[in-house]
Amino acid sequence: MTAELSTRSYRGQSQEQRRAERRARLIAAAIAVYGERGYHQATVKGVCEAAGLTERYFYESFVNSEALLIDCFHVVTATVMGEIVRAGAAAAPDPLARSRAMLHAYFSALQRESRKARVFLVEIRGVSRAMDAAFDDALKAIGKEVARMTTPAGAVEDELLQAGVVGGVIAIALRWIGNGYQPPIEQAVESALKMGTVLAAAPQEQGSAGTAAG
Repeated sequence: MTAELSTRSYRGQSQEQRRAERRARLIAAAIAVYGERGYHQATVKGVCEAAGLTERYFYESFVNSEALLIDCFHVVTATVMGEIVRAGAAAAPDPLARSRAMLHAYFSALQRESRKARVFLVEIRGVSRAMDAAFDDALKAIGKEVARMTTPAGAVEDELLQAGVVGGVIAIALRWIGNGYQPPIEQAVESALKMGTVLAAAPQEQGSAGTAAG
């Protein structure tokens, strides 16, 4: 009987589908609310009102606001990372051109979604250990993906170097945002590109280097 109730459909949707839809609505609403008011000024009630749902449905999907914030961060990060990867894939194959295209996509996204950028780059730091861990995990994943697309074949993978480059680019982005998106985006990209070229110049693995020399 319980299994029957859990799979019963309503207007063509199962209970699980309706729950997933409500969760997605809450995440979309929270991203908008956090971007407009800031995370610390937002409330569960405000997010639910923006989503057109009651608080009962909030607690159906999330333990608390922090859990929602983490999910929002993952969605925003995945969206921006998707833009960066597509820009890199469409660019010329040499590492410099690809790095420039990826950085331009990143800075363009920050400028286009200025409120969200501030929330998900600035306000989330220090919210909790779980949020900081999610942020650090995202930086590691971004570093690996950027390195995969911009470093030469056979380069030694250096997680510390990846962390330094990604952290440096974020620091440049934060200063750029704080300066009111000045200097122009092209100049900001070129400044960040100097960090990105460090990955492109990563040392080769000994086996690859020896093979090339021979």
